[in-house]
Amino acid sequence: MRLFRNSLITAAAAAAVLTLASCSSQGGAAAAASSSAAAAGGSGGGGCSSPSGTIAVVSHGKQGDSFWDIVKKGAQDAGKAECVNVTYQGSGDPNEQSQAIDNAVAQKVDGLVVSMANPGGVETAVKAAVAAGIPVITINSGQEESKAFGAITHVGQTEKTAGQGAGEQLKAAGVTKLLCVIHEAGNAGLEDRCAGAAEALGGTTTNLQVDVSNLSEAQNTITSALQADPSINGVLTLNNGVATSAVAALAAAGSSAKLATFDLDSDVTKAIKDGKILFAVDQQPYLQGYLPVVFLKLYKDNANTVGGGQPVLTGPGFVTKDNVDAVAQYAARGTR
Repeated sequence: MRLFRNSLITAAAAAAVLTLASCSSQGGAAAAASSSAAAAGGSGGGGCSSPSGTIAVVSHGKQGDSFWDIVKKGAQDAGKAECVNVTYQGSGDPNEQSQAIDNAVAQKVDGLVVSMANPGGVETAVKAAVAAGIPVITINSGQEESKAFGAITHVGQTEKTAGQGAGEQLKAAGVTKLLCVIHEAGNAGLEDRCAGAAEALGGTTTNLQVDVSNLSEAQNTITSALQADPSINGVLTLNNGVATSAVAALAAAGSSAKLATFDLDSDVTKAIKDGKILFAVDQQPYLQGYLPVVFLKLYKDNANTVGGGQPVLTGPGFVTKDNVDAVAQYAARGTR
Protein backbone atom coordinates (compact mmCIF):
# COMPACT_ATOMS: atom_id res chain seq x y z
CA MET A 1 0.00 0.00 0.00
CA ARG A 2 1.49 3.37 -1.04
CA LEU A 3 -0.33 6.00 0.96
CA PHE A 4 2.23 8.78 0.68
CA ARG A 5 4.85 9.82 -1.80
CA ASN A 6 8.54 9.74 -0.99
CA SER A 7 8.45 13.46 -0.29
CA LEU A 8 6.67 12.75 2.99
CA ILE A 9 9.63 10.87 4.42
CA THR A 10 11.15 14.17 5.56
CA ALA A 11 8.18 15.08 7.75
CA ALA A 12 7.71 11.55 9.07
CA ALA A 13 11.37 11.21 10.03
CA ALA A 14 11.38 14.64 11.64
CA ALA A 15 8.32 13.77 13.71
CA ALA A 16 9.86 10.51 14.88
CA VAL A 17 13.16 12.10 15.86
CA LEU A 18 11.51 15.02 17.62
CA THR A 19 9.20 12.72 19.55
CA LEU A 20 12.22 10.81 20.82
CA ALA A 21 13.94 14.07 21.73
CA SER A 22 10.89 15.19 23.66
CA CYS A 23 10.69 11.89 25.57
CA SER A 24 14.39 12.00 26.38
CA SER A 25 14.26 15.55 27.71
CA GLN A 26 11.28 14.90 29.98
CA GLY A 27 12.14 11.43 31.25
CA GLY A 28 10.07 8.28 30.90
CA ALA A 29 7.23 9.00 33.33
CA ALA A 30 6.86 12.63 32.28
CA ALA A 31 6.97 11.71 28.63
CA ALA A 32 4.29 9.07 29.08
CA ALA A 33 2.08 11.56 30.90
CA SER A 34 2.63 14.15 28.18
CA SER A 35 1.80 11.66 25.44
CA SER A 36 -1.42 10.66 27.21
CA ALA A 37 -2.40 14.30 27.62
CA ALA A 38 -1.70 15.02 23.97
CA ALA A 39 -3.87 12.12 22.88
CA ALA A 40 -6.72 13.41 25.02
CA GLY A 41 -6.75 16.83 23.32
CA GLY A 42 -7.24 20.25 24.91
CA SER A 43 -5.31 23.51 25.07
CA GLY A 44 -1.55 23.85 24.83
CA GLY A 45 0.43 23.64 28.05
CA GLY A 46 -2.14 21.46 29.83
CA GLY A 47 0.16 18.44 29.98
CA CYS A 48 2.63 19.97 32.45
CA SER A 49 2.40 21.97 35.64
CA SER A 50 4.50 24.94 34.50
CA PRO A 51 4.52 25.69 30.74
CA SER A 52 7.63 27.42 29.51
CA GLY A 53 7.02 30.19 26.98
CA THR A 54 4.26 30.96 24.49
CA ILE A 55 3.94 30.19 20.79
CA ALA A 56 1.28 32.04 18.81
CA VAL A 57 -0.40 30.45 15.81
CA VAL A 58 -2.08 32.87 13.39
CA SER A 59 -3.82 31.24 10.45
CA HIS A 60 -6.00 32.38 7.56
CA GLY A 61 -8.61 29.76 8.52
CA LYS A 62 -12.20 30.91 8.63
CA GLN A 63 -14.61 29.95 11.38
CA GLY A 64 -16.33 26.67 10.59
CA ASP A 65 -13.55 25.33 8.37
CA SER A 66 -12.83 21.91 9.87
CA PHE A 67 -9.43 21.72 8.17
CA TRP A 68 -8.13 24.42 10.50
CA ASP A 69 -9.66 22.71 13.52
CA ILE A 70 -7.24 19.85 12.83
CA VAL A 71 -4.29 22.26 12.49
CA LYS A 72 -5.29 23.88 15.78
CA LYS A 73 -5.52 20.50 17.52
CA GLY A 74 -2.08 19.55 16.26
CA ALA A 75 -0.59 22.76 17.63
CA GLN A 76 -2.32 22.37 20.98
CA ASP A 77 -1.23 18.74 21.32
CA ALA A 78 2.35 19.75 20.56
CA GLY A 79 2.08 22.43 23.22
CA LYS A 80 1.19 19.76 25.75
CA ALA A 81 3.98 17.47 24.63
CA GLU A 82 6.58 20.25 24.71
CA CYS A 83 5.22 22.03 27.82
CA VAL A 84 4.62 25.40 26.13
CA ASN A 85 1.53 27.60 25.92
CA VAL A 86 -0.03 27.70 22.46
CA THR A 87 -2.48 30.40 21.39
CA TYR A 88 -4.49 30.22 18.17
CA GLN A 89 -6.27 32.86 16.09
CA GLY A 90 -7.70 32.48 12.59
CA SER A 91 -9.07 34.96 10.08
CA GLY A 92 -9.44 35.02 6.32
CA ASP A 93 -8.88 38.78 6.37
CA PRO A 94 -5.15 39.58 5.97
CA ASN A 95 -5.63 42.85 7.85
CA GLU A 96 -7.01 40.96 10.85
CA GLN A 97 -4.21 38.41 10.51
CA SER A 98 -1.65 41.21 10.54
CA GLN A 99 -3.23 42.72 13.65
CA ALA A 100 -3.06 39.34 15.41
CA ILE A 101 0.62 39.03 14.45
CA ASP A 102 1.32 42.55 15.72
CA ASN A 103 -0.43 41.71 19.00
CA ALA A 104 1.70 38.58 19.38
CA VAL A 105 4.83 40.66 18.84
CA ALA A 106 3.68 43.18 21.45
CA GLN A 107 3.17 40.30 23.90
CA LYS A 108 6.74 39.14 23.19
CA VAL A 109 5.82 35.56 22.36
CA ASP A 110 8.64 33.05 22.02
CA GLY A 111 7.67 31.94 18.52
CA LEU A 112 5.15 32.61 15.79
CA VAL A 113 3.45 30.25 13.33
CA VAL A 114 1.74 31.92 10.37
CA SER A 115 -0.14 30.73 7.30
CA MET A 116 0.08 33.15 4.38
CA ALA A 117 -2.75 32.68 1.88
CA ASN A 118 -2.27 36.34 0.95
CA PRO A 119 1.49 36.86 1.45
CA GLY A 120 1.46 40.53 0.47
CA GLY A 121 -1.27 41.22 2.98
CA VAL A 122 0.77 39.98 5.96
CA GLU A 123 4.30 40.75 4.73
CA THR A 124 4.81 43.87 6.84
CA ALA A 125 3.60 42.18 10.04
CA VAL A 126 5.69 39.04 9.51
CA LYS A 127 8.83 41.00 8.73
CA ALA A 128 8.23 43.16 11.81
CA ALA A 129 8.02 40.02 13.95
CA VAL A 130 11.32 38.78 12.53
CA ALA A 131 12.90 42.20 13.12
CA ALA A 132 11.73 42.02 16.75
CA GLY A 133 13.72 38.80 17.18
CA ILE A 134 10.75 36.43 17.18
CA PRO A 135 11.40 33.21 15.22
CA VAL A 136 8.70 32.62 12.59
CA ILE A 137 7.64 29.42 10.84
CA THR A 138 5.16 29.59 7.99
CA ILE A 139 2.68 26.81 7.34
CA ASN A 140 0.26 25.66 4.65
CA SER A 141 0.38 28.70 2.33
CA GLY A 142 3.12 31.13 1.40
CA GLN A 143 5.98 28.72 0.82
CA GLU A 144 7.51 30.75 -2.00
CA GLU A 145 7.65 33.91 0.12
CA SER A 146 8.55 32.25 3.42
CA LYS A 147 12.33 32.57 3.21
CA ALA A 148 12.22 36.11 1.81
CA PHE A 149 10.05 37.21 4.73
CA GLY A 150 12.61 35.84 7.20
CA ALA A 151 10.91 32.62 8.36
CA ILE A 152 13.23 29.86 9.54
CA THR A 153 11.30 27.19 7.61
CA HIS A 154 7.96 26.34 5.99
CA VAL A 155 5.79 23.31 6.81
CA GLY A 156 3.24 22.14 4.27
CA GLN A 157 2.98 20.93 0.72
CA THR A 158 3.95 22.45 -2.62
CA GLU A 159 0.52 23.41 -3.91
CA LYS A 160 1.13 23.33 -7.64
CA THR A 161 2.82 19.93 -7.32
CA ALA A 162 -0.16 18.66 -5.36
CA GLY A 163 -2.50 20.00 -8.04
CA GLN A 164 -0.47 18.29 -10.73
CA GLY A 165 -0.76 15.00 -8.87
CA ALA A 166 -4.52 15.40 -8.68
CA GLY A 167 -4.69 16.28 -12.37
CA GLU A 168 -2.70 13.19 -13.31
CA GLN A 169 -5.06 10.93 -11.41
CA LEU A 170 -8.14 12.60 -12.85
CA LYS A 171 -6.74 12.26 -16.35
CA ALA A 172 -6.11 8.56 -15.73
CA ALA A 173 -9.75 8.26 -14.64
CA GLY A 174 -10.89 9.65 -18.00
CA VAL A 175 -11.68 13.24 -17.02
CA THR A 176 -11.35 15.70 -19.90
CA LYS A 177 -13.41 18.68 -18.73
CA LEU A 178 -12.78 19.71 -15.13
CA LEU A 179 -14.51 22.08 -12.73
CA CYS A 180 -12.01 23.24 -10.08
CA VAL A 181 -13.81 24.71 -7.06
CA ILE A 182 -11.96 27.46 -5.15
CA HIS A 183 -13.37 28.16 -1.70
CA GLU A 184 -11.35 31.22 -0.58
CA ALA A 185 -11.06 34.30 -2.77
CA GLY A 186 -7.52 35.63 -3.17
CA ASN A 187 -5.82 32.46 -1.84
CA ALA A 188 -2.79 32.04 -4.09
CA GLY A 189 -2.22 28.45 -2.94
CA LEU A 190 -5.68 27.36 -4.07
CA GLU A 191 -5.14 29.00 -7.44
CA ASP A 192 -1.85 27.09 -7.73
CA ARG A 193 -3.68 23.82 -7.08
CA CYS A 194 -6.12 24.47 -9.91
CA ALA A 195 -3.29 25.60 -12.21
CA GLY A 196 -1.35 22.43 -11.48
CA ALA A 197 -4.41 20.25 -12.08
CA ALA A 198 -5.14 22.01 -15.37
CA GLU A 199 -1.54 21.58 -16.51
CA ALA A 200 -1.49 17.85 -15.79
CA LEU A 201 -4.98 17.17 -17.08
CA GLY A 202 -4.34 18.67 -20.50
CA GLY A 203 -8.05 19.04 -21.20
CA THR A 204 -10.30 21.94 -20.25
CA THR A 205 -10.39 23.31 -16.71
CA THR A 206 -12.73 26.00 -15.41
CA ASN A 207 -12.35 27.56 -11.97
CA LEU A 208 -15.49 28.11 -9.89
CA GLN A 209 -15.56 30.43 -6.85
CA VAL A 210 -17.55 29.50 -3.73
CA ASP A 211 -17.39 30.48 -0.06
CA VAL A 212 -16.30 27.84 2.47
CA SER A 213 -18.27 29.74 5.13
CA ASN A 214 -21.55 29.01 3.31
CA LEU A 215 -21.53 25.38 2.25
CA SER A 216 -25.23 25.24 1.35
CA GLU A 217 -24.72 28.07 -1.13
CA ALA A 218 -21.55 26.35 -2.38
CA GLN A 219 -23.65 23.27 -3.12
CA ASN A 220 -26.14 25.38 -5.09
CA THR A 221 -23.36 27.07 -7.06
CA ILE A 222 -21.78 23.74 -8.02
CA THR A 223 -25.19 22.29 -8.95
CA SER A 224 -25.90 25.25 -11.21
CA ALA A 225 -22.52 24.95 -12.95
CA LEU A 226 -23.07 21.25 -13.63
CA GLN A 227 -26.58 21.83 -14.94
CA ALA A 228 -25.38 24.66 -17.17
CA ASP A 229 -22.70 22.46 -18.76
CA PRO A 230 -23.51 18.74 -18.76
CA SER A 231 -20.23 18.04 -20.59
CA ILE A 232 -18.28 18.62 -17.36
CA ASN A 233 -17.06 15.14 -16.41
CA GLY A 234 -14.80 15.96 -13.48
CA VAL A 235 -14.99 18.08 -10.32
CA LEU A 236 -12.04 18.89 -8.05
CA THR A 237 -12.78 20.52 -4.71
CA LEU A 238 -9.99 21.95 -2.59
CA ASN A 239 -11.57 21.49 0.85
CA ASN A 240 -13.21 18.58 2.60
CA GLY A 241 -16.37 20.48 3.54
CA VAL A 242 -16.84 21.65 -0.02
CA ALA A 243 -16.32 18.06 -1.17
CA THR A 244 -19.35 16.95 0.85
CA SER A 245 -21.36 19.75 -0.72
CA ALA A 246 -20.16 18.63 -4.15
CA VAL A 247 -21.36 15.06 -3.53
CA ALA A 248 -24.86 16.45 -2.96
CA ALA A 249 -24.51 18.82 -5.93
CA LEU A 250 -23.66 15.97 -8.31
CA ALA A 251 -26.75 14.09 -7.15
CA ALA A 252 -28.97 17.17 -7.47
CA ALA A 253 -27.70 17.89 -10.98
CA GLY A 254 -27.99 14.27 -12.07
CA SER A 255 -24.34 14.45 -13.11
CA SER A 256 -22.06 11.45 -13.53
CA ALA A 257 -18.93 13.62 -13.25
CA LYS A 258 -16.09 12.11 -11.23
CA LEU A 259 -15.29 13.88 -8.00
CA ALA A 260 -11.97 14.28 -6.20
CA THR A 261 -10.93 16.58 -3.39
CA PHE A 262 -8.18 17.95 -1.24
CA ASP A 263 -8.27 17.16 2.49
CA LEU A 264 -10.00 14.61 4.68
CA ASP A 265 -12.65 14.17 7.30
CA SER A 266 -14.97 11.33 8.24
CA ASP A 267 -17.53 12.35 5.59
CA VAL A 268 -14.85 12.29 2.89
CA THR A 269 -13.48 8.91 3.93
CA LYS A 270 -17.02 7.48 3.90
CA ALA A 271 -17.64 8.94 0.44
CA ILE A 272 -14.39 7.38 -0.80
CA LYS A 273 -15.47 4.01 0.59
CA ASP A 274 -18.88 4.42 -1.07
CA GLY A 275 -17.30 5.26 -4.43
CA LYS A 276 -18.68 8.82 -4.49
CA ILE A 277 -15.21 10.42 -4.29
CA LEU A 278 -12.29 9.02 -6.29
CA PHE A 279 -9.53 10.20 -3.98
CA ALA A 280 -8.50 12.85 -1.49
CA VAL A 281 -5.19 14.70 -1.59
CA ASP A 282 -3.94 14.57 2.00
CA GLN A 283 -1.57 17.26 3.26
CA GLN A 284 -1.81 16.13 6.90
CA PRO A 285 -3.03 19.32 8.61
CA TYR A 286 -2.38 17.86 12.07
CA LEU A 287 1.34 17.86 11.26
CA GLN A 288 1.11 21.44 9.99
CA GLY A 289 0.03 22.42 13.49
CA TYR A 290 2.15 19.99 15.47
CA LEU A 291 5.57 20.19 13.84
CA PRO A 292 6.08 23.99 13.93
CA VAL A 293 5.50 24.10 17.68
CA VAL A 294 8.11 21.38 18.21
CA PHE A 295 10.52 23.07 15.79
CA LEU A 296 10.18 26.43 17.57
CA LYS A 297 10.72 24.84 20.98
CA LEU A 298 13.91 23.20 19.73
CA TYR A 299 15.00 26.46 18.13
CA LYS A 300 14.54 28.29 21.42
CA ASP A 301 16.15 25.62 23.60
CA ASN A 302 18.92 24.36 21.33
CA ALA A 303 19.15 26.67 18.27
CA ASN A 304 18.05 23.78 16.03
CA THR A 305 16.70 24.44 12.55
CA VAL A 306 14.95 21.92 10.31
CA GLY A 307 14.76 21.61 6.54
CA GLY A 308 18.19 22.84 5.50
CA GLY A 309 16.66 25.82 3.73
CA GLN A 310 13.95 23.69 2.11
CA PRO A 311 10.33 23.29 3.21
CA VAL A 312 9.34 20.39 5.43
CA LEU A 313 6.76 18.56 3.34
CA THR A 314 3.62 17.06 4.88
CA GLY A 315 2.06 16.19 1.51
CA PRO A 316 0.79 15.44 -0.98
CA GLY A 317 -0.41 11.94 -0.22
CA PHE A 318 -3.36 10.32 -1.95
CA VAL A 319 -6.12 8.49 -0.10
CA THR A 320 -8.14 6.17 -2.35
CA LYS A 321 -10.58 3.33 -1.92
CA ASP A 322 -7.58 1.00 -1.74
CA ASN A 323 -6.04 2.60 1.35
CA VAL A 324 -8.80 4.64 2.99
CA ASP A 325 -9.26 2.16 5.84
CA ALA A 326 -5.75 2.96 7.06
CA VAL A 327 -6.67 6.58 7.87
CA ALA A 328 -10.46 6.55 8.33
CA GLN A 329 -10.31 5.97 12.09
CA TYR A 330 -7.99 8.96 12.52
CA ALA A 331 -10.18 11.18 10.36
CA ALA A 332 -13.11 10.21 12.57
CA ARG A 333 -11.27 11.39 15.70
CA GLY A 334 -10.25 14.68 14.09
CA THR A 335 -6.52 14.21 13.61
CA ARG A 336 -6.48 13.48 9.85
